[in-house]
Amino acid sequence: MIKRLIESEFIQLLAEYPIVTILGPRQAGKTTLARQVLPEYAYVNLEHPETRDFARDDPKAFLAQYPGNVIFDEIQRLPELLSYLQVAVDNQHENGRYVLTGSHQLALREAIAQSLAGRTAILHLLPFSIAELRENNLGFEKAEDYIYQGFLPRIYDQQQRPTQAYVNYYQTYVERDVRQLINLKDVAQFQKFMKLLAGRVGQLMDYSSLAGDVGVSATTIKHWLSILEASFIVYKLVPYFENFGKRVIKTPKYYFVDTGLLCFLLGIENPRQVARDPLVGQLFENLVVMDFVKNLYNKGKLDNLYFFRDSNGLEADLLFPQGRQLIPIEIKSSSTYKPELLRGLKRIMELSPQMTNAHLIYAGDSKQFSNGITALGFENLNIFF
Repeated sequence: MIKRLIESEFIQLLAEYPIVTILGPRQAGKTTLARQVLPEYAYVNLEHPETRDFARDDPKAFLAQYPGNVIFDEIQRLPELLSYLQVAVDNQHENGRYVLTGSHQLALREAIAQSLAGRTAILHLLPFSIAELRENNLGFEKAEDYIYQGFLPRIYDQQQRPTQAYVNYYQTYVERDVRQLINLKDVAQFQKFMKLLAGRVGQLMDYSSLAGDVGVSATTIKHWLSILEASFIVYKLVPYFENFGKRVIKTPKYYFVDTGLLCFLLGIENPRQVARDPLVGQLFENLVVMDFVKNLYNKGKLDNLYFFRDSNGLEADLLFPQGRQLIPIEIKSSSTYKPELLRGLKRIMELSPQMTNAHLIYAGDSKQFSNGITALGFENLNIFF
């Protein structure tokens, strides 16, 4: 069993809060983490219809069955239970009492804010990070292998074929959850949307253009994207525009939480196709951006990441705030260092004294330059954290 890097933060929070809530996509390992760390806790799966019906119909009698510590899995299926958990923890004054897991965060976050404010800590668990795979001797030498293989634990635990695994993941979880959340009538239209979205990964989002290609309204596109984001299928990276004037772009970019799903949607069936794909730069960028997010989440931190772009095309693929400083990051899929890879970073550094310690993240060897810029191999992002 692969030990997750978030485990130490999870254990610490159990000692500090009566409830710890773990949010993340389907099959990211939330249940495995909770049960592995807490084998002595009772376990309740709220996906089970009879269990859920009992909890909904008679929540007091349901909770009375569990006088000890409990893991409630997929709590988004029964958010009304949170009010009763609030009463229980207020009466008992005991930390580490309940662990909740959830794979959809819109309604759940609202319910938590209403019922469990101050009573729960929230952790975000995404599929494996590169560091987790490398520490368990499951890493690869090339970025395209990570991109194609993806990061779902089950692929590594059970040695599943990635393409087939993501076909099943898409049909079993993505489409099923979306149908439940948006009353989806035209599955083919949604599939078209997903594939077109994959083709726009890492680009400035033009809602109207995507809506025209799919054949729905821009409002529908925004609604679907919000559902995918809340279900941890896609990740929205927002632009940084504070203190940089009116010329700064304010449109977000979208990335896929798992590159394996992205490859499936693009029709990529092996790592060699990744290297030859016209979107190889965006695929590599998706890999790096999401590994930054995973490293932040594994430390229990917020995903305070941005990108920067102005109307003249000057861009930093990531801006990583540290205190009042901003670390600009350029992401390139090249495995060979060339001086022109630093051109954009040098211009970004001149924008503001806030910009400092710039980094190039690429597929080559790490290098340190005298101008304060560092080139870093993509597999070493954990040094930032």
